[in-house]
Amino acid sequence: MSHLIVVALGGNAILKANQPGDFGEQLANVYESSNPIVSLLRHGYQVVVTHGNGPQVGNILIQNEEANKVVPAMPLYVCGAESQGLIGYMIQQALGNELKRVGLDRPVVSLVTQVLVDPADPAFDKPTKPIGPFYTEKRAQKLMSERGFKMVEDAGRGWRRVVASPEPKAIVEGPAIKALVAAGALVVASGGGGIPVVSRESRLEGIEAVIDKDLAAMRLASDLDAETLLILTDVPGVAVNYGKPDQKFLKSITPAEGRAYMSEGQFKAGSMKPKVEAALRFVESSIDGRRRAIIGSLEQAAEAARGEAGTTVQA
Repeated sequence: MSHLIVVALGGNAILKANQPGDFGEQLANVYESSNPIVSLLRHGYQVVVTHGNGPQVGNILIQNEEANKVVPAMPLYVCGAESQGLIGYMIQQALGNELKRVGLDRPVVSLVTQVLVDPADPAFDKPTKPIGPFYTEKRAQKLMSERGFKMVEDAGRGWRRVVASPEPKAIVEGPAIKALVAAGALVVASGGGGIPVVSRESRLEGIEAVIDKDLAAMRLASDLDAETLLILTDVPGVAVNYGKPDQKFLKSITPAEGRAYMSEGQFKAGSMKPKVEAALRFVESSIDGRRRAIIGSLEQAAEAARGEAGTTVQA
């Protein structure tokens, strides 16, 4: 098997800032984002793609709320599955068409993916991940009373539901993904962090939670024993002193250097921190030291894979 790269697409690959997010806009963005992935395939890499789903699953939750007097609302984990199908369809179609255009014969498969979490994860005791629409205090109190939701006031903008963000333990469909990759398929999997499930008496059940998409990408890459985790975003790489006069982008760091920067508080929790954490864990879990993680811009995906762009984390 040739060099396997798990490509984690950031939100800008599907929905750009200040766009309302109708289907045509999202599909056009996905087509634009497919070119760097096709470039990786043309350079001989095997690729598995994963992606975020924040705006899409948020919109599905709003649709749930607006229509709940007409049709039953679906659980959060079902909404996650819906978003996987929506985004997977766009990526699958765009990549399939672009591969044909450049003369590459490669099947593309999007897979609804479950991710195993521990029901005893401490995250379930302290939900912190905000999801869905904003509510008035009166409506929030009613949702807490009637549905058992955990709601918090969000910086004066209204009340929002918060759910747990547990650690991803395993990719349930990992063996199927491996088989598809071995058969030559380009697989889209574990979108939006995957559908969180728990095992109870040897049965899988969905659970109300949101798994961090970067940590899920790390878990996917680890379970597939990929050589490279490539996290693509809207900045050229990882920077220290970001936004300050002495800002500096890092070309390469070791896990130890990355941990030192983390302890200094260099990376923001809502942006670069989870990406760096995922990259560090992926490299730290390597038995033979061959794993590397790269954080870079979508436009420079092929250059980043060759170590010519982005920030590389390697032992």
